[in-house]
Amino acid sequence: MRIGKRLTAALAAITLSTGCAYAGSAPNLSRGELKKIIRSAHTGDDYASLAIYFKWRQGELAQKASAQLEEWYRRSRLVSGFAARYPRPMDSSRNRYESFTRQAWRMGQKAAYYENLAETSSR
Repeated sequence: MRIGKRLTAALAAITLSTGCAYAGSAPNLSRGELKKIIRSAHTGDDYASLAIYFKWRQGELAQKASAQLEEWYRRSRLVSGFAARYPRPMDSSRNRYESFTRQAWRMGQKAAYYENLAETSSR
């Protein structure tokens, strides 16, 4: 079974776009749809498409982490009065930054896994 039309169209848009921003073309796949696509992937092209998708997600999460890092720095300069209490606003920004960074790392691991599968199945 081939990968669904939604993912294929989204991945084509991602592949054609350049830079880290990926032209804002989000595939908007639910967790269930992604699991179904992963289960149905059997060819090198399917695995390569999944690798591209996970790279796109990694880039998206890295951008979110970068934005939270800036917010964390901004909030860390405002530690007085209300902000001095626990939990401080900078703590929530730091937690979101760390969460986005971990998720981006996981997406990078998944992308590498599917790239490896695409290489080995192409031989």
